[in-house]
Amino acid sequence: MSHIKEKWTLVWHAVKGKEQDYTTLGIKKSIVLLAIPMILEMVMESLFAVVDIFFVGRLGSSALATVGLTESVLMIIYAVGMGVSIAATALVSRRFGEKNYTEAGNITYQLVVTGCLLALLMGALATYYAAEILALMGAEPDVIATGIRYAQIIFAGNIAIIILFLVNGAFRGAGLPHLAMRALWIANGANIILDPILIFGIGSIPALGLEGAAWATTAGRSLGVVYQLYHLLNGRHLLKIGRENLRIRLSMIWRILKVSSGGMGQYLIDSASWIFLTRLIAEFGSHALAGYTIAFRIIVFTILPAWGLSTAAATLVGQNLGAQKGKRAEIAVWLTARYNVIFMAAITLIFILFGEHLARFFTDEAEVIRITSEALKIITLGYIFFGLGMVMVQAFNGAGDTRTPAIINVMVLWVIEIPLAYLLSITFGFHATGIFIAIAFCHSLHALVSWWLFRQGKWKKVRV
Repeated sequence: MSHIKEKWTLVWHAVKGKEQDYTTLGIKKSIVLLAIPMILEMVMESLFAVVDIFFVGRLGSSALATVGLTESVLMIIYAVGMGVSIAATALVSRRFGEKNYTEAGNITYQLVVTGCLLALLMGALATYYAAEILALMGAEPDVIATGIRYAQIIFAGNIAIIILFLVNGAFRGAGLPHLAMRALWIANGANIILDPILIFGIGSIPALGLEGAAWATTAGRSLGVVYQLYHLLNGRHLLKIGRENLRIRLSMIWRILKVSSGGMGQYLIDSASWIFLTRLIAEFGSHALAGYTIAFRIIVFTILPAWGLSTAAATLVGQNLGAQKGKRAEIAVWLTARYNVIFMAAITLIFILFGEHLARFFTDEAEVIRITSEALKIITLGYIFFGLGMVMVQAFNGAGDTRTPAIINVMVLWVIEIPLAYLLSITFGFHATGIFIAIAFCHSLHALVSWWLFRQGKWKKVRV
């Protein structure tokens, strides 16, 4: 009984949050304290994705298709945000391992400046060319007519997305995952509340339809950013931005961009692959695209918590390498990988048994249900490998070796996955099924390659 109470106490401490020295704390305890807030952070992100598509699904297949196409393009913006976020975790965690907290504050300020500039540039271009982007992605005229305002609002509000990502990356690197968790809970909690209100209207608030979903997302994420900046500026944590940090340091920005480039490359390559697959599946009509969009949201619902768990490895690797404890960093990675594989195995079983029931929750169109169910059952056959691969990639990133995962992405996702998806779906006539098979196979291969390279140990020698 006391053992159970001790575990619950540890969970509560993880959620409540407290600054710890993760270079001396027990590894298993460190994983729990870091992973639980990160998992809960990603659970909320996953919940938002599912709730959002649930409400948008009530607007019909065109609305679903619009969200699917817009999100495919938004993956590029996410890629930049995640790339800078990876740099934030790697650089801040390394400085915390060295106990150089002033330098961590300097880095965080430069990160915010860099993220804002990148977001403004991308947002302006994407908003101006929103209609052309949707058309290029294969959207039918009715989808463009329905979704142009949605796409413009989402693209214009991308600065909130990027800042949310990169500051949370800094929080994780500093061993403050509870702040990252709360920021995302505020952002997506507000989003979930605002979604039905702005989409369908209530009282004197008019129904805005799909446009309302975009405003809900933008407003919610902006609130999350306000919370983040409050905690960076209030001086109550070891990671803080004070007056002494408020100076542009071009050499530091260059270092951030150098580490970020590999991270951006990883996600841009991954995003480009997903964009191609989305464009390819659009060839088979709105039903196929809607089914793919729903399946992708459901898959994200389970992958994001696993990603949250694997992110604990990034912080532990960065801080322990900063403290010159490479062996301890490696042990932390293997333990985290074991937990993640067990979790993903359980999710695989659920999707195989209940895939069709999950699909019916989001739509009542028979063809969309069939495609969604099929996607869930095929793609998740590679879930056990996904669980391993996530941790390996995050370990590389935590060490600041963002180049290795980027190279793996090029070789597996571009050289193999894209041609294989085209071959199976178009040449061999498997249609959407061929795309699902290609995804399951290639992401499993990606995990095995990452595992093999991690065992070589070169990541321990990276300097950031």
